[in-house]
Amino acid sequence: MNTSSSSIWRHDQKNVMIITTAKGMTSILSGELDALGVTVAGATETGVSIRGNMHDALRLNLYLRTAHRVLWRLGEGIARHPDELLKSLCRLPWENWIPVDGYVCVTASGRSSGGDDPRFVALKTKDAIMDRMNGIHGKRPDSGPERNRTVIHIHWESRHFTIYLDTSGESLSHRGYRHQPHKAPMRETLAAACLLATGWKPGTAMVNPMCGSGTLAIEAALMASRTPPGFLRNNFGFMHALGYEEKWWKDLRTEAGGDRLIRPHSVTIMATDHDERAIAAARSNAERAGMSNWISFSVCDYSATKLPPAPGLLIFNPEYGERLGQNDDLAVMYKGIGDYMKLKAQGYTGAVFTGNVEMIKPIGLKPRLRVPLFNGPIECRLLVFDLYAGTLRDRRLRKE
Repeated sequence: MNTSSSSIWRHDQKNVMIITTAKGMTSILSGELDALGVTVAGATETGVSIRGNMHDALRLNLYLRTAHRVLWRLGEGIARHPDELLKSLCRLPWENWIPVDGYVCVTASGRSSGGDDPRFVALKTKDAIMDRMNGIHGKRPDSGPERNRTVIHIHWESRHFTIYLDTSGESLSHRGYRHQPHKAPMRETLAAACLLATGWKPGTAMVNPMCGSGTLAIEAALMASRTPPGFLRNNFGFMHALGYEEKWWKDLRTEAGGDRLIRPHSVTIMATDHDERAIAAARSNAERAGMSNWISFSVCDYSATKLPPAPGLLIFNPEYGERLGQNDDLAVMYKGIGDYMKLKAQGYTGAVFTGNVEMIKPIGLKPRLRVPLFNGPIECRLLVFDLYAGTLRDRRLRKE
């Protein structure tokens, strides 16, 4: 079995890391990594692999907007059945990574050659950790489902297993600002992915009618203010690994804080919704994120939203509807969104994120981009439109 060095905090200790994301977001995540100067070694539909040291892992937890987890490989090997897995895992130096008086959560994914359920695999992994720690120290750490301290992840596919330290702990999509979600909110990482995919430039306007709990507007404000999303959190999995170098994290936060724009700098970010409760929730979330001074909130129908001068991004996340193709009211709303973009948003980039492909046609515009993204299990599309000055005129000419 291959094992990484026991000292994960050495500057010269480089290792394989897996950075996970939602299905459909890998290319956007790769773009983020490229902007940070990180080389992607490989990619799947739900993540990428890189090489780096633990300082790099901390930096990625701080800066990445579309990642869910940063996994540090601890070891890998071959196991044909659970008993063989248990024996292999008992040989890993868990005592070098996990505090004996700490707390451990074990997660699992994949499918073994015997078809073992991931929950059973997680239990076997936890047993191996506890047996090893008991043998070394005469006692063992606590364990349970909470991911707020040390998190160990095992991926067992066919006969091959890999063990990781989940340096993120709680998913990086949990920024910590959204305490009032209001209905079914868009995940923070998905909102960031939508903004990045449209090519929006933070120096231009960003307008989000139908804003709901304000996630798109808040993520835009974080980008405009150059606030790394990890800046909002005070707890990560790496903080609970044995030998944690607190100075590394403090220095990274200081560096990130020095690059932030504390006051709005010629940026217009607007969020509107016809529901007063939605705006109240969005305001509250923005305050928790420290972004309330960056966003202008107002209660009004999307069609009454007054746009600042172009250029800018106008982005909608309308309802999908429960019965595809059977909701006439929904089609009317999507047509209204299209008409609003044609009549009032010339010079803007328009975007509509929807999980209802049958509602694309009523919009009445040809998208420049169709980006497939997933909102949980729902396959969605981010449609991006160039709303140039002749959009409505050309549409009329085509009809004639």
